[in-house]
Amino acid sequence: MITEEAFPLGRGSFDPASGPADGLWRRVLEVLRAEREQIAARPVSAEADVGRLRSAVGSYDFDEPAEPGVVIDEVVALLRESTVHTTHPRYFGLFNPTPTLLGVVGETLAAAFNPQLAAWSHAPAAVEIEAHLLRFLGGRMGYPPGEVAGSFTSGGAEANLTAVLLALTRMWPEYGTEGLRALPGRPVLYASSESHLAWLKIAHATGIGRDAVRLVPVDAGLRMDIERLRVRLETDRDAGDEPFMVVGTAGTTGAGVIDPLPELADLCAEFGVRFHVDAAYGGVAALSDRLRNELAGIERAHSITVDAHKWLSVPMGAGALLCTDREGLAETFRVSTSYMPADIPDTVDPYTSSQQWSRRFTGLKLFLSLAVAGRSGYAEQVERDVDLAGILRRRLTDSDWLIANDTPLPVVCFADPAAGALPSGESWEHHSALAQSVVRSGRAWISPVRLNGRAALRACVISHRTTSADVDDLVQAVNDARKGQRA
Repeated sequence: MITEEAFPLGRGSFDPASGPADGLWRRVLEVLRAEREQIAARPVSAEADVGRLRSAVGSYDFDEPAEPGVVIDEVVALLRESTVHTTHPRYFGLFNPTPTLLGVVGETLAAAFNPQLAAWSHAPAAVEIEAHLLRFLGGRMGYPPGEVAGSFTSGGAEANLTAVLLALTRMWPEYGTEGLRALPGRPVLYASSESHLAWLKIAHATGIGRDAVRLVPVDAGLRMDIERLRVRLETDRDAGDEPFMVVGTAGTTGAGVIDPLPELADLCAEFGVRFHVDAAYGGVAALSDRLRNELAGIERAHSITVDAHKWLSVPMGAGALLCTDREGLAETFRVSTSYMPADIPDTVDPYTSSQQWSRRFTGLKLFLSLAVAGRSGYAEQVERDVDLAGILRRRLTDSDWLIANDTPLPVVCFADPAAGALPSGESWEHHSALAQSVVRSGRAWISPVRLNGRAALRACVISHRTTSADVDDLVQAVNDARKGQRA
């Protein structure tokens, strides 16, 4: 509670005097310290009571001012009770990491200074910081740093949307003014059946239609099958369709698998189509000299997606689109209005190279995190995650689980051999029940997953707080869940 000085309510709360404001910040810092120190002892998640939750939130009718200490305490309680805690060391779920301290600081500074990243002239420092980050990331992917263009985005879905718009514009310059009706046939794009299905939403949004997304089957290693892709490209062209982009995934959501990027680049060159790599998760491996070669071929992509709010461990949301086609981006997003500031020579206004117009200073949290940890610090962390995943695989194998994926990235999928003879539907129910048992216990968070139709459990080492003891706790939790199912 904030008790040192009366905090001004109503309009006075917009910009209170230093004393009351400092008291508020001290309360926030107390919350952050408590979360950092106590999170490991709490359940990773708990089932939310929908009625109780809506009643608590609905008690705020916003008609009259409320005491800030009371509001903060009540919101913190709701977040603690009704959240899957991705900051927990035993969160082995989706690509949602514990954010770095400097990432949280960066979010705070971005909010406090509140630069508007539409025009360079309004936020020169912020725009140049983000441009420097894009050059650094692109350089690690293998692009010539001096040629890197791109933009920060809300996440991977927006970055991938940007890649599709860029590809359509470059394949058919008339697309930007005349639309799809100017094209000689239906444009189609290709991605692995194990890829992130944001491609369907993107196809809907761009007007090419969801049926224009070809989900190519995978091989036994869950990587896009090159020969089946070739056949589909040839079949579509013979039918009068217009293939324009192939997507390689560097770290699939389900299994963390990296598609055969060099072979995909060769095939795209042969067919004259755009090559995009969705490296939203796995692209961060490029920061490690030990792991960088796993992304060989990515440097040949026309465009690349990377998400900082995944393995770069900054707060949501922060994605990026990287390419070397500055003019292509300008053609895709260029617009001129009287109310925007005039161009400044040798600069790029972000609103002319991005789907967004008004935009938050997304890159600051990454800039601070990288500057303080250094590439070496990030390399140490991602390699540590990979090593912990190796420990997890060994512990699971020793406990008679079957490892269901093969990847250099720290995503571990595993199946109960006792379910091997079950029909597909029953196997899914069995593995879903195991995951639910672990999650309900509060000891860890994992999920069921279908890999090319086969049911398994999925665990991703994604938090810098995770230790080998947490890995052992997870193995014990899944073993206990299996015993419970057999009892």
